[in-house]
Amino acid sequence: MRVLLKARMDTEKANEAIRNGTMGKLLQESLEQIKPEAAYFTSDQGKRTAYLVFDMQDSSQMPVLSEPFFLHLGAEITYTPVMNVDDVQKGLAQLGR
Repeated sequence: MRVLLKARMDTEKANEAIRNGTMGKLLQESLEQIKPEAAYFTSDQGKRTAYLVFDMQDSSQMPVLSEPFFLHLGAEITYTPVMNVDDVQKGLAQLGR
């Protein structure tokens, strides 16, 4: 299932990761593990935030994918099922007329 992982990072922990040089490595390792089809970085409610869209094969992946963000960046994590245009069209076609 295609999902959107939102990781809103604690400012102080993210600042420390930047200062000690671990932020880049953490993001690189997470992206290699998650293999997102899209990755965006911005701010949300004044905090550094990552939005990653990827195919989650099984919900058992959630702890493995989330823990680096929790442990190292004090992140708030949410997972939201999402669709692309093809998914929406496929779903609409099943509604019948």
